[in-house]
Amino acid sequence: MEINPVDLREIDKKASNVYEGIIVASKRARQINAENKIEFNALLSTIPEATSDDESEDIDNPAQLKIALDLEKREKPHIQALSEFLAGKVEFGHKK
Repeated sequence: MEINPVDLREIDKKASNVYEGIIVASKRARQINAENKIEFNALLSTIPEATSDDESEDIDNPAQLKIALDLEKREKPHIQALSEFLAGKVEFGHKK
């Protein structure tokens, strides 16, 4: 796993302070994670479940494993959210 440092001054330029920028990015990461979960569950619902006579035996479903691995290869939600925030793609404001 590669580590990419983020310059806090860049976050400070996009928001009124660093903490506000981190909170905005974290809320966006939660949204992305929820969208990924919905997509994963929708893909899983299309796969027929493998049934076995012996319920104590764990069975690996290759189709389910393939979907899980494909989704695991995606960019992590917190990295994607921070990238969107720094690119100016996330709109935010304060409640009045």
